[in-house]
Amino acid sequence: MTRLLEFIVALVIVAVLGVVVGLAMPSAGHVEREMLISKDLRQVYDVFSNFRRFPDYTVLRSFDPKVQFELSGKAYGPGAKIAWKADDKKVGDGSLEIASIDPDFSKVSDAGKGTIVWNVDNAWRGNDKKFTINLERTGRSQKLVKVKWAYDVDYGFNLVNRFSNLYIHGDPDALIQFSLSNLQNLMAAIPNIDYSKMVPAIADQPAKPILFVSTTAPRTLDDVDTASDKAWGELQAAAKKLGVNIVGPRITFTTNWGDQNYTFDVAAEIDATTLKINGQDVELTAAQRPSLDAAAPAAASTAAAPAAADSTSPGSKDKLGRVVVDGNVKAVLAFGGKALKAEWNGTGAGLPQTRQMLEAYSQTHGYKFDDVTFRPYDIQVKAPTNNHGTIEGYDEQKFEIYLPLQGDNIPEQTPEQEAGLKQPGLEESAPAGSSSAPAPAGTAAAPAEAGTAPTMAQ
Repeated sequence: MTRLLEFIVALVIVAVLGVVVGLAMPSAGHVEREMLISKDLRQVYDVFSNFRRFPDYTVLRSFDPKVQFELSGKAYGPGAKIAWKADDKKVGDGSLEIASIDPDFSKVSDAGKGTIVWNVDNAWRGNDKKFTINLERTGRSQKLVKVKWAYDVDYGFNLVNRFSNLYIHGDPDALIQFSLSNLQNLMAAIPNIDYSKMVPAIADQPAKPILFVSTTAPRTLDDVDTASDKAWGELQAAAKKLGVNIVGPRITFTTNWGDQNYTFDVAAEIDATTLKINGQDVELTAAQRPSLDAAAPAAASTAAAPAAADSTSPGSKDKLGRVVVDGNVKAVLAFGGKALKAEWNGTGAGLPQTRQMLEAYSQTHGYKFDDVTFRPYDIQVKAPTNNHGTIEGYDEQKFEIYLPLQGDNIPEQTPEQEAGLKQPGLEESAPAGSSSAPAPAGTAAAPAEAGTAPTMAQ
């Protein structure tokens, strides 16, 4: 009996001590980690302001490679959500939701700092759980971003939850630390360029029939202009021979921006999807990847067209399904699908940087693209005019630049579109018709390692 009483007293003492210690422990928990990232502030801000890249840098996938993520809510900013499910108990199920971003994306570059708050819902103990990411431009030349990622939780008067503060340097701390390391690797693959002044939009591009000529020129404006004008002349001659009309301005698909030479396609939209070549009707179709099976035909030819293997004969289709028209001219059904669009006013020398901005913007916002198979392209909305042999308005050219997007989970609008922002000047100009610009300047430049497009893949 005495031993039983001693045991009961010991339990009471332990319980009292537990209560006393629990009451003495903090009612809230906080842990934070810092990292310097050599990137433009707006880029880092955008990655944290949406969850489309979260699966690429979160440590959760390292804990459980089979973890499943699901996006919901808005694509960007407050209301954006991501949830995950995992069999591994260390990961478990959970979700994040962006609660606030400050300042607005259009002001963060000028402010030089920003704060993003995520609400956390998972098995970690406590209430009002949240991640707070503070970003600040730093460094001698202000080209570094200090990322301070913190976790905060309210334990209230729940003593069990208060004791869990002893383990706050476990899962919460590990998630922050390792995710920051992964984030640094992810950011290293994004072109380090400031796109804060660009106003991109997501545009639906319908499939259109085009004629095109592939060409190469040294990387100078004059050489590219000369090659573009020569190719444009071939397109006009081919259209006249086919009895079709060119119904749009000059289009340029970038194939390769090399160290010395620029390889590209000059294209023009036409008003027919069926061409009569050598007395036979040939239907234009979208280009396709060549078959990996050497025994199989690379592209299905129409009944009236020669075999696809004869890829140099007029009316035949090459291995990508593009119709050989005559000489260097080919035809295909181009575009089709969503593309990220930007605008540029000036000479073609500004196009490489604009394309690089589009690629960086796509990567920070989680828009998928394949610039090897689906090449970026630009449309010359306003070309220089030939006034009695004198080219005028060379510096006032206007271009629309497109980066084709891939995948099913593409937002309907960019944050800039949702905010109603527009890039001034370009939308007010009427497209320049091909026939009204007999000697338009070429697009002249392309981004480093610019890729390709489904209609024109080589």
